[in-house]
Amino acid sequence: MKFFVDTADIAEIRALAELGMVDGVTTNPSLVAKSGRKMAEVIAEICSVVAGPVSAEVTATDSQGMLREGRFLARIAPNVAVKVPLTVDGLRACRELSGEGTAVNVTLCFSAAQALLAAKAGAAFISPFVGRLDDVGQEGMDLIAEIVAIYANYPNFRTEVLVASVRHPIHVVQAAKLGAHVATLPPGVLRALFNHPLTDKGLAAFLADWARTNQTIA
Repeated sequence: MKFFVDTADIAEIRALAELGMVDGVTTNPSLVAKSGRKMAEVIAEICSVVAGPVSAEVTATDSQGMLREGRFLARIAPNVAVKVPLTVDGLRACRELSGEGTAVNVTLCFSAAQALLAAKAGAAFISPFVGRLDDVGQEGMDLIAEIVAIYANYPNFRTEVLVASVRHPIHVVQAAKLGAHVATLPPGVLRALFNHPLTDKGLAAFLADWARTNQTIA
């Protein structure tokens, strides 16, 4: 499974990229707004840090506006993936941008039917929002299972399932078990994957035992 980090914070991206665990980045207008910087500037810097796909989202709601903004974003760096919403206009823009060779991430997916349409439109990524489904009393992971199963029936589909709105490590493990291609994680969730109290306890015990020997290794 690939891990994308869901943030526009350059310092966070650099720190996590140094661990070798970041395969890409996802951003959205809300995340970029928090930076207080121009979108093009932020995306260009992220693309200089991360070699994998960097999702940059359009803000237009009509297909022509999405195409104009998407082409602008795609020119920033070769690893930009243009992010469009799962609307009729978004899918129109997806098909045209994909036909031009631009990777497209179709976002705000909440049903398997929508995911099927995105794949037919040539999306490079489909982003189902599991946490937001959980919030309204639905089982977000059921949607991931449906999409993975549908895509597996059609080898000509090249769309990767990018699990979004991830809230905790359990979401990550469940998505991996279901065969999702990518999970995009807030920095805190990615760091939480490292943690387990028994790891900390075991390490403390090993170090205490070693200290009593008064030895050094090198």
